[in-house]
Amino acid sequence: MKRHFNLFVIFFCFYGISTFAQQRPQYTQYVFNNYLLNPAVTGIENYTDVKVGYRSQWTGLQGAPVTSYVTLNTPIGTDFVEGDATQFGSAGGGVNPYSRSYTQTYMAPAPHHGIGFMVISDKAGPITQTNIDATYAYHMGLSDHLSLAVGAAMGLYHANLDVSQLTFPDSQTDPAVTNGNSSLWKPDAGAGVWMYTSSWYIGASVQQLIPQTLNFGTTSSQIPGKIVPHFFFTTGVKVFLSDDVTAMPSVMVKVTNPVPPSFDLNMKLTFKDIFWLGAAYRRNDSYALLTGINISSVINVGYSYDITTSNLNTVSNGTHEIVIGVLLNNRYKATCPRYSF
Repeated sequence: MKRHFNLFVIFFCFYGISTFAQQRPQYTQYVFNNYLLNPAVTGIENYTDVKVGYRSQWTGLQGAPVTSYVTLNTPIGTDFVEGDATQFGSAGGGVNPYSRSYTQTYMAPAPHHGIGFMVISDKAGPITQTNIDATYAYHMGLSDHLSLAVGAAMGLYHANLDVSQLTFPDSQTDPAVTNGNSSLWKPDAGAGVWMYTSSWYIGASVQQLIPQTLNFGTTSSQIPGKIVPHFFFTTGVKVFLSDDVTAMPSVMVKVTNPVPPSFDLNMKLTFKDIFWLGAAYRRNDSYALLTGINISSVINVGYSYDITTSNLNTVSNGTHEIVIGVLLNNRYKATCPRYSF
């Protein structure tokens, strides 16, 4: 009974919030995969970038959110630096992308396209949300060292309510969630822009561009939930502490009407192109520790642990997130990103 009660409380809170703002999943390691937030990042690297992520939020709290995803994006085109979209320029081949020498000889990539695909599943209590999106981006050089990408995403949003996880007082049922739709499909769309050089980037994007209503019940008096646009603003910079050690501070601001804006502050220290350490802060929510290693030119792994600072810290054992990256068609054996860092 306690299990069902906890699930019902979480559902009630989630459904009440969704009346005003349908929240997208949050990620501590978005800096490891900005593609999750901005479709303009599609095809930014010289290889096919595949990432698999898993996030268990507020462990110890029954019915807490669990997010998993698979993303894939790749450049396309035959006029990319030296032949095609999987080749480095003459200055980049064999040079550590985080080094000063690479930055000094950096040239913006030639205009090219990018395509991608992502599936994101987020389960909280009895509700599971799934986003399935295809993405496209076009990258153009504004100068020898500055590039601009514009991108779009289009797909489907699915919400599923597992009524079997709900219990009601005195064995009664609630017409707001029974005898109605337990599975809802809605169109999904997003857009973004991304400006970048070898040492900084700035981006803006919107998700859930098409406002929608969610109604699992059949009663006319029920207030439906709403899917509203989410706006993301991100920026980051490389600061060279030495030829092999690079500090990369970044900021992400999320704006979703009518809830107050939220922001993440991140600091990532990269040692050559082998491993990195970092820390993050999310306002009124958590602190986090991050680490990762580039195992080879084929695979890399990132892990983060969030320490909850909100009122949930009395029942939460923190949040775990792991991301595994696979670099396909990595012709020049890069072991770390060159353009998205």
